[in-house]
Amino acid sequence: MKYIRRITIIFVSLVITLSLGACQKQEPKKEQVKGIKITDSYNREVVLDKLPQRVVTLSPGATETIFALKKENVLVGRSDYDDYPEAVSKVEKVGGLENPNIEKITELKPDLVIAGAHFSKEVLKKLEDLGIKVAVLYGEDSFDGAYKNILDTSEVLGVKEDGQKIVDGMKKKVTQVEDKLKSAKKVKLYYVVDFGKEDYTAGGDTFVGQLIEKAGGDNIAKDVKGWNYSFEKIVENNPDMIIVSDKYDAKKRFIQADRYKDLSAVKANKVFEIDDNMLVRQGPRQADGLEALAKILHPEAF
Repeated sequence: MKYIRRITIIFVSLVITLSLGACQKQEPKKEQVKGIKITDSYNREVVLDKLPQRVVTLSPGATETIFALKKENVLVGRSDYDDYPEAVSKVEKVGGLENPNIEKITELKPDLVIAGAHFSKEVLKKLEDLGIKVAVLYGEDSFDGAYKNILDTSEVLGVKEDGQKIVDGMKKKVTQVEDKLKSAKKVKLYYVVDFGKEDYTAGGDTFVGQLIEKAGGDNIAKDVKGWNYSFEKIVENNPDMIIVSDKYDAKKRFIQADRYKDLSAVKANKVFEIDDNMLVRQGPRQADGLEALAKILHPEAF
């Protein structure tokens, strides 16, 4: 009996020793989250001593990225323009993208503010003077720019591997779309950004313009730089298809307007809607936006 008790004591002691050893080996992992350092879009070195636990975003794309990374638990504030995913409606609003409510942001006590393309340096200085860390993250207007944004955001949140998985998934989807459209004939398209007294579209030098071409469209405004266009050019180029935003009853207003109702695409019922936020917001949904655009232009390929 004493022998069995002695063996039991030795066994339990061995288990405890191994467990303590395992815990000690895992301890250094906690150190890996310290000293996070990135260079933001203002070419500023942003250094964080620890992972941020309270984050305010002033960029809808950054907000979408945080949700895609499943780090929404750290999000305590967001801009008035954030509307995806639906759960973001529960997060406190802090105002616009360019001139947010500084007092509101301060009340939320963030240890990091993530801003985007429309953020002003004046607001940046005010926040920094209050001792609030700010990272301004927006890349070039391309998929590479979106990928960099996602990776930078995931790095400051301590989940860079998850960010890489999102980027890899986006790259895979882009390749799949391109492969499906290899033999597709280009569709002459007019993409509506805004309309009425003046017309705005996506010129060939814009990212949306690039997406149109990548999605198998022949952008009638490909020779234009920027967003300005004219009704006369729409009539002259006579698009086979027109795409408008799925918001604000844009399609209904467009096809009923006297100015556009005689266009061939309108008469042929070839006016389609798309969630334009998927195209213009730098973030994890831009590859989905490309696919959605391609499905409108070439449903037969999907």
